[in-house]
Amino acid sequence: MSGIEQATFGAGCFWGAEAAFRALPGVVDSRVGYAVEAADEALQIEVVQVDFDPQVLAYTRLIEHFWGLHDPTSVDRQGEHGGVKYRSAIFHTNAVQAEQARAAKTALQDSGRLNKPIATVVVPLGRFELADEEHQRYLEKNGLSSCHI
Repeated sequence: MSGIEQATFGAGCFWGAEAAFRALPGVVDSRVGYAVEAADEALQIEVVQVDFDPQVLAYTRLIEHFWGLHDPTSVDRQGEHGGVKYRSAIFHTNAVQAEQARAAKTALQDSGRLNKPIATVVVPLGRFELADEEHQRYLEKNGLSSCHI
């Protein structure tokens, strides 16, 4: 698909994040899996990877949506899920994404809306590993409308 871009986010459990991103106009597809940071091959984080049409949905809008899906101040934990695989993360694939993600993080931190420092890491995507088919569109397949993320 010409003109389609990808964004990759770690917001804790990937099932709910995938469903939330899929609901946005301009998202054309998504998948869940594990991101591996370019700097640390051993570290795998649960993520949703989103294909989106930038003519309909700006990358910065995806980041805004991401902030609302989880607690970006929580270090390696989202709700009952703990450990580095639940790290809050924005994985970028180019310099423009990196700049926009860092600017969005700074703007949110400076806004005073949060009472703790943002723990979200903004890092280059090293590799994406697709999760098993049973995890893809999990909520949709199981007749669920949401899960705790």
